[in-house]
Amino acid sequence: MPSWLLYVILPVAGILLGWTLRWIYARFQLSASEQKAERVKQDAIKEAEAQKKEMLLQAKEQILQDRNQQERENRERRTELQRYESRVSKKEELLDQRALEFEKRDKEFAAQVDEMQKKQAHLSQKEEQLRSELERISGLTAEEAKTLIIKNLENEARHDAQALLNKIDQEAQLNAEKKAQEILISAIQRVATETTSEITVATVSLPSDEMKGRIIGREGRNIRSLETLTGVDIIIDDTPEAVVISCFDPVRKEIARIALERLIIDGRIHPARIEEIVQKVTREIQQKIYEEGEKALFELGLHNLGQDAIRAIGRLYFRTSYGQNVLTHSKEVAELASLLAAEVGANRDLAKRAALLHDIGKGAESDSDQNHAEVGAEMARKMGEDPRVVNAIAAHHNDCEAQTIEAVIVQIADAISAARPGARRETVDNYVKRLENLEEVAKKFNGVEQAYAIQAGRELRILVNNEKIPDADVKDLAKQIAKQIETDLKYPGRIKITMIRETRIIEYAR
Repeated sequence: MPSWLLYVILPVAGILLGWTLRWIYARFQLSASEQKAERVKQDAIKEAEAQKKEMLLQAKEQILQDRNQQERENRERRTELQRYESRVSKKEELLDQRALEFEKRDKEFAAQVDEMQKKQAHLSQKEEQLRSELERISGLTAEEAKTLIIKNLENEARHDAQALLNKIDQEAQLNAEKKAQEILISAIQRVATETTSEITVATVSLPSDEMKGRIIGREGRNIRSLETLTGVDIIIDDTPEAVVISCFDPVRKEIARIALERLIIDGRIHPARIEEIVQKVTREIQQKIYEEGEKALFELGLHNLGQDAIRAIGRLYFRTSYGQNVLTHSKEVAELASLLAAEVGANRDLAKRAALLHDIGKGAESDSDQNHAEVGAEMARKMGEDPRVVNAIAAHHNDCEAQTIEAVIVQIADAISAARPGARRETVDNYVKRLENLEEVAKKFNGVEQAYAIQAGRELRILVNNEKIPDADVKDLAKQIAKQIETDLKYPGRIKITMIRETRIIEYAR
């Protein structure tokens, strides 16, 4: 064999041998993997069968438990049903017994009804006989006797009611009047006010009597101009070095007074200068009105009032009522109302606000025929005030019903301010007329013989006829007179009514 062939055959044989050995190794590896996979498969099958058996056992146990539970519940339900049937049976028996008893009682009741009807018929017949006999003996019919008995019972009831009412009234007065006095005295003592008095005329002093001629002017043009611009009457008489300004409107009177004083100081008195001064003073007075309104609000601690309300309050600075300055009176009423509201637990701010505004109708520049309470209420309503404030203003003289406790407090505070000593004054004619009206109201009642107003009209003493008015009716008569006075008359403070009833027996020894 050639050597070169040997070199070719040997490498080829080596390659073939390597391939053969690799193929054998691969087959061995494949066989081992298949055996391993078979073992894993067998193990998985065994494990699955074991889990299947376990789950079957658990399912059987659960089914067995559910069956036992169901049987127990069925047994309990049967037991409960048996008990219910037993109770129903007992109730049926009880109802049967009661039905028998009811039937028996029904028969007994029917028998009793028949017996009662018989007795009632017998009693009616007997009553009719007795009534006829009683009418024959007494000489009165049944209706007349009934009327007499009712009248006697009515008199007794009225007497007992009046006695009870007197007792309750006395007890209430002992407690209520004492408490009311404490509250009013406490409020009055905490208010310190001035005594003011103004009239409808003002006097302007002149440096000399020659100034009167300058005020009158040529053919009276100066005085006519001043009167026309201010709306006042200027009286120039024989009073030395003085001129009197008369006007019912205090604002106009004040404008005329200040303007005339400035004209006298200036010395230039002619229509053009008078018009200039009057216009300037009018603006100052309007500013003064606004400042007085703001001052009153600041003193009382009130806020949230519009400019119209402030001006309405400020105009009261130039108004008077029975000689009392209305703004001073309004501030005094506001302070009293605030104190009274604090004592009784009412709304202090509301009472104070309503009290300050209660007389703004007196400062209104209006020709309305309504009284100042109605005018003031309408002004407050237009200014957007609280309806409770509007009601307090309208009701402070009882022109309408007071709807809140604050409205009643305003009435009380207004009466206190007007009735205190030195607050107001009135003319002799008005004073006498008020006393006469007071006496006339009392004399209109049946049984009143005489009535006397004493202590400046603060007490009314009434003599009653002892034959017409018994003691039990005197208290009731006094209340009727008091209510009539409250309805018909207007007066400051309160009026004490004293009833006098006496029996006089006169005999002569001869």
